[in-house]
Amino acid sequence: MSNDFGRPPLAAENQELVEQRLKELASGSGLQETLTVEWRTKPVVVQVIDMPVESLYYNPGTHRIRAQRSFDPARDQLLDADPWTDESQDYLQYLLQAEPSDPAKRDKDFEELKSSLKDFRQNEPGLITREGVLVNGNTRAAALRELGVAYIRVGVLPEFCTWADINAVELSLQLRHDTRRPYSYINRLLTIEEEVGAGRQLADVAKEFRIRKETAEQDLWVLSCLQDLTERSKLGQARLRLMDFEDAQEKLRELHRAYSKVSKVNREKADLLKESRLAAIVLEFSKTDVRLIEADFRTRYLEHRLPEDLKAAPAETAERRIPGMNRAVKPAVPEVAAARAFTDAVLRAKAVERAVGTVSAAEHQQATAVFEQAKRAIEDALEPAGKDARVRKRKQAAPDRLHDACQDIEQCITDMALARASRSLDEETFDEAVLKLKASLDKLAHAAAQSIEVPGDGVAWLLDALRPEAS
Repeated sequence: MSNDFGRPPLAAENQELVEQRLKELASGSGLQETLTVEWRTKPVVVQVIDMPVESLYYNPGTHRIRAQRSFDPARDQLLDADPWTDESQDYLQYLLQAEPSDPAKRDKDFEELKSSLKDFRQNEPGLITREGVLVNGNTRAAALRELGVAYIRVGVLPEFCTWADINAVELSLQLRHDTRRPYSYINRLLTIEEEVGAGRQLADVAKEFRIRKETAEQDLWVLSCLQDLTERSKLGQARLRLMDFEDAQEKLRELHRAYSKVSKVNREKADLLKESRLAAIVLEFSKTDVRLIEADFRTRYLEHRLPEDLKAAPAETAERRIPGMNRAVKPAVPEVAAARAFTDAVLRAKAVERAVGTVSAAEHQQATAVFEQAKRAIEDALEPAGKDARVRKRKQAAPDRLHDACQDIEQCITDMALARASRSLDEETFDEAVLKLKASLDKLAHAAAQSIEVPGDGVAWLLDALRPEAS
C-alpha cells in the first residue's frame, strides 16, 4: 500500500493559488494547454498552469530515488519522520541530481536535462496535486531551481487526490516509452515488488511495465537475491545497499537464467553456481568473465587458489529445528556452505571498504586486503576456466556442424519430394551436388581416420562406406 505523507505546510496556499489560476484559464478565450493522464484506470484531460517552482514540494514517495534514499541513513530517517521540512526536501533534491549507482556523484543525465531546459525551456509540463506536490516532473523542478527559473508548467490533478492516486499516476506516466529519464534498474525492481505487495496480480503489473510475466518473475527473483546480499554484508555499521548493484543488471539476469537451467537438474550445483557468480559480481568482474563461472568453478579452479582464511566454511553439520514446529531444516551441503562463506567474506569486505568515515583505518585496510585477495584468486581461476571453455567449444564445433548438415539433408529430402510432384527437379545440378557431397564425405572420413583412435559405430560406418574410394 502507498504511504500517506499527509499535507505539506503550504497546502492551503498552493490550493488557493491553483484554484485562482484555473479560474483565470476558464475565463480566458485563448488556446489552453492540456495534459492527458490515466486517472483511476481512465484517461482524464487536465488543465496546465504556471506555478512558482519554489512553492512546490518534491514527492517523498517517488519511485525514482527509492533505492538511493539509503545513501545517507540519518537524512533518510529524517525524511521518514517529516518529508516536508527544508532538510528533507533538500535531501530529495540532492538525490534527484545524483547518479543512481553512486549518489556521491553528479548524474550526467541530470546535467543534460538542465542544459536542455536552459536552451529550450520545458517541452512537456509536469504534474502536481492541488496541494502543490509534484507527481511528475520532480527532476525537472530540481533543474529549474538550479537555473533560477521562477515558474514551471504543470498539469493539475483532480480534487480529492489520494496518495494511492499519486502513486498510480506517477507509474503510468513514468512507464511510457517516451519518458525522458526512466527509473533506474533497482528502483524499477522495488516498484514491481511494491505493486505486487499491494495485492496486484503479477501479470497485470508486468503488463503495466510493458514486460512479459516471466521477466517480472525474474526481476522479483533478482531483487530477493539482492536483499539477501545486503543482509549478509552487514558487519558492524557497515552494510552494502541495493543501489550498489545498480550497474549489474545484465549479469544478474544472466545469473537467473543460468541458475534456473541448472536447478532443474541439480539444486546443489545450481546453488554452487549462484554463490560463485555472486562473488564475482560483487568483485565487479565483467559480464564475459562471469559467464565462465559454472557449477564446478569453485572445486575445479578456485579452491586451491584461495588463501586459507578465505576457505573456511561454517560448521553446519546438524539439522536445525524450526522453533514451534516439528520440522527440521537440512544443513547446507559442505561445498555450498563454503561457497556461501566466501561470498559473505567478499560482501563484508566490500561493505567495510565503502564505509569510509564509519570504520577505523585498520578495519578499512584489512577489508581492502581481503577484497584484493579474493579478486586476485578469482582472476587466477578464470584463466584456466576460460581456456577450458574454449577447448570445449572446439570439441563441440565438429559435431555441431555435422548436426547442421544433417538438418540440411533432411530439408533436401523434403524439397526433392516437392520437386518430384511438380516435375521441376534439375537433375544435372542435383547430380553435381551429390558428387560434391561424396567428395566432402571422403575428406571427412580421411580426417576421422586420422583423429579418432577407437571408432564408434557411426565413424566405423563412415570409414567402411568410403574405404574403397579412399584406397
